[in-house]
Amino acid sequence: MGTVIGRRFHLTCTIQGVRKLLVRNGWSCQVPARRAMERDDDAVAGWAKEVRPRAEGSRRRVEPGSSSRTKPDSP
Repeated sequence: MGTVIGRRFHLTCTIQGVRKLLVRNGWSCQVPARRAMERDDDAVAGWAKEVRPRAEGSRRRVEPGSSSRTKPDSP
């Protein structure tokens, strides 16, 4: 959302700033009032059991290093 605002109005906004602007103008978070009738609980359970662990396991491990993109860490 901040990117859209930046491109349209040539401003930079943080996520918190965008949220404050939206709340100030009467907007709120979009949260469904109820679950979808098409929801398949068995499919969701199967995904959580089989697919999700593989996706979480493929994350890069955090290693100590430099926070600079151009300068390697010092020994």
